[in-house]
Amino acid sequence: MLILQSPFFWVILGIFLSLVSHSPAFALCVGSIIALTCGNPLKQLTGKLAKYLLQIAVILFGFGLHLRVILKVGYTSLGITFLSITTTMLLGWLFGKLYKVERDTSFLISSGTAICGGSAIAAMSSAIGASQGQTAVAMAVVFLLNGVALLVFPYAGHLMNLSQTDFGIWAALAIHDTSSVVGASAIYGAQALAIGTTIKLTRALWILPLSFIATKLNRSKNKATIPWFLFGFLLAALVRSLLPYMEESWNILAICGKKLMVGTLFFVGAGLTREELHKIGKGALLKAVTLWVTISILSLTIIKMGFVHLNI
Repeated sequence: MLILQSPFFWVILGIFLSLVSHSPAFALCVGSIIALTCGNPLKQLTGKLAKYLLQIAVILFGFGLHLRVILKVGYTSLGITFLSITTTMLLGWLFGKLYKVERDTSFLISSGTAICGGSAIAAMSSAIGASQGQTAVAMAVVFLLNGVALLVFPYAGHLMNLSQTDFGIWAALAIHDTSSVVGASAIYGAQALAIGTTIKLTRALWILPLSFIATKLNRSKNKATIPWFLFGFLLAALVRSLLPYMEESWNILAICGKKLMVGTLFFVGAGLTREELHKIGKGALLKAVTLWVTISILSLTIIKMGFVHLNI
């Protein structure tokens, strides 16, 4: 279809969905349906839009939170994020062996599951010198599971009657990409969004030490990618905390972040083309699904048993 080759089609549709829809899941479905049925000749453009709009949306979310709450949640969740990442990497290694997945591809899938999806895969790929094909497989399978998580997690949370706090923790620990954590948490509620975003960004900071270790072990000269937008998130919260009399303005910016996330998820969905699905081999898919389901169940279990406490 000729219209799909126009950047204006994708941009205008993304803006339209941001304005009229409150559902990130709906926007993701629209993008995915178009990409899977008609294709996306401008996948590189929509991919960049998804990446940068996500970063802007996360920064805008910062205006809706007080820095004290962010630091407290981040500090109290350090232990559980470390345990989650360590467990995921170990199980990922075991499942990679079980399903006979090529070593670097397996490592990238584990990293994406453990830390923050595509961002972690990109950073680790550079750190270990992975090939473009290995990176593409890991990206594709993690991307697919992100879409599933965004649709399934809010429903599962309501089914199990999870509180806003518990759901935010669960989403942050068990969903791969920041975009899907934010999207699923936003669907569940405002408190879930605040908790989920903060813990997820705390988890994302582990990119730095892990990619540094991977670089040293593989004797690579590449440098770790620093997720600078995380500091923008903290700066926005600091501004809100220092200027409380402008609370109405900060709330408007936070709402803009939520609306922007709807458009972001549309562009994320637009990347799920048939070509991407064809990249995924049986072993990589089985390893990724087994790892994700296992981590989701384990994290939910420790939350339901009361082992995770956030003093906020």
